[in-house]
Amino acid sequence: MSTSDQLPSAETALPSAAAGGNPGLPDVATLTQMANSFFRALPNQPSGPENVGTYLQSPAAFSSALPLSESHLPQFGAPAPSLPALPSLDKVPNEADLARLSGSGLPTEVSALSVSPTISSYDIPASTPKQDALRQSPTGYTSPFSLPLPDFELAFPNFEASLPNIPSLPALANDDLAKSALSLGSPLYFLEHAGALSQPVPSAPFSPSAPQQAQTFEPTVSPDLSSVRRQFDVTSIRRDFPILNEKVNGKPLIWLDNAATTQKPQAVIDRLSYFYEHENSNIHRAAHELAARATDAYEDARQKVASFLNATSTKEIVFVRGATEAINLVAQSWGRRHIQKDDEIVISWIEHHANIVPWQMLCAEKGAKLRVIPVDDTGQILLDEYEKLLNPRTKLVSFTQVSNALGTITPAQQMVQMAHRYGARVLVDGAQAVSHLRIDVQALDCDFYVFSGHKVFAPTGIGVLYGKPDVLAETPPWQGGGNMIVDVTFEKTLYHAPPMRFEAGTGNIADAVGLGAAIAYLDQIGMENIARHEHDLLVYATQEMQKIPGLCIIGTAKEKAGVLSFVLEGYKTEDVGAALNREGIAVRSGHHCAQPTLRRFGQETTVRPSLALYNNYEDIDAMIAALRRLKQLQA
Repeated sequence: MSTSDQLPSAETALPSAAAGGNPGLPDVATLTQMANSFFRALPNQPSGPENVGTYLQSPAAFSSALPLSESHLPQFGAPAPSLPALPSLDKVPNEADLARLSGSGLPTEVSALSVSPTISSYDIPASTPKQDALRQSPTGYTSPFSLPLPDFELAFPNFEASLPNIPSLPALANDDLAKSALSLGSPLYFLEHAGALSQPVPSAPFSPSAPQQAQTFEPTVSPDLSSVRRQFDVTSIRRDFPILNEKVNGKPLIWLDNAATTQKPQAVIDRLSYFYEHENSNIHRAAHELAARATDAYEDARQKVASFLNATSTKEIVFVRGATEAINLVAQSWGRRHIQKDDEIVISWIEHHANIVPWQMLCAEKGAKLRVIPVDDTGQILLDEYEKLLNPRTKLVSFTQVSNALGTITPAQQMVQMAHRYGARVLVDGAQAVSHLRIDVQALDCDFYVFSGHKVFAPTGIGVLYGKPDVLAETPPWQGGGNMIVDVTFEKTLYHAPPMRFEAGTGNIADAVGLGAAIAYLDQIGMENIARHEHDLLVYATQEMQKIPGLCIIGTAKEKAGVLSFVLEGYKTEDVGAALNREGIAVRSGHHCAQPTLRRFGQETTVRPSLALYNNYEDIDAMIAALRRLKQLQA
């Protein structure tokens, strides 16, 4: 008996309007027959009642039985025999519907069917042909299909075991590219454990006399990433970023300036457009419908940020203009109250100017001292020297999690623990970390964490200050105005509790909503997947760049994110940047707002290509080819 013979046709399944039935929904008996017949008919399944509920064990059958886009789901081997399309349902049954159906004599077989209202792990991005449908649900990706998928991980807990032998980097298009970082067994594979220094470590007394492990280019193992690694389709991701279709000087744009700012996916662009078309209003202080919509969207974005950072509450999330404003808020508000004459603030040698200048200003005002943690010749923090700087006068430690000039990943978790043993508060600058690493402020145990939205595929002009509840409670307001007050008289003002007390005036509402959309987009892909992809690109690029005569990479720490700072013998850095621009390749050349960092390595400027999730091996090869041509001009 053929599969088509087992399923009722659409004509017999749908009751007619004349008969009084719902023309968009089958009756109970037909729905029951269709569901059980359909799942018994899947390939490699036994027939009979014992098969009910076991369809989730066959990812090959399930993935080919539903009308999903091949570019957004893993391929599970040979496709199942084609099945006739199921009739579209106007409404997906919820739990109450199923309970009513079950109580109406519905066979017990159907109770095993679990229906989820949305696709949780493989929602269709807004850049697909389903874009118009998705715009109907701007706060989340709602499935455009009539029968949504169950949660992917629950359905296929062991799906990797069933995959055929496919390349772990689907972007590899030829044998040359296949010789990528994944196959490297050389000491260049120095970032396998990328991010490990920022992970929780057992709390134990730090001994400055203990020998420090040398920073060398040696391969290490990353068990935490290998357990969550999945197929990463960079080709599909690139389609989500419309600006990558641009041409510069007649060449396709290759964006390798991600440490300066990241490009925006269509989902973020659409979310901004939807806000201005349907929700635009000031927030919190009006009784009309658009104010309610805007407030909901703004606070939903705060919730997404809290989840993204693994904060315990939205009350720990303050919206600001960017990481620079967040650091200045802490310096001018918390710092003015708690830093006194002869107190000490500790920063590192690899900080962005935004994490140097505000503390210099505060020290000059208060008579405090600024102390600097040295780094080794690879660009990594010297923990034994850091320990020597800490003492009872240390009131604040502020350092970057990822260096914007070198790509160094600092041992953030350990540095926070060490500072807390001396009673100091700790601020972690995450501006360069949030697009590369999974961030967990509870595991870091930092008192403040800051980042900018435009570094993480969100709009410019929006940023985040995370603060522990007790620290925010002891921090006075920085700016005064509307929105941050409970009551104002000419004699006194009562302020809101955090975070509202730090958000004076009308905030950047639309771009906060855009930040929420960017975080939702990253959550779909998975930060572990992004970290793995960028790591492989970084190793491959490092290998190829070191083959170019006269090219010197600045910053070779064992723990690095996707930044490749370099100088090319015989050329000014601005000349290299201009030459790459003629090829459509965007990199940054200059001091990167990190002059002390570069001077530590004897440089005033460098060329800085930097990576993001949408970059691929072709981008790296194009840059390498352009640099080789530039070098050949000297011959």
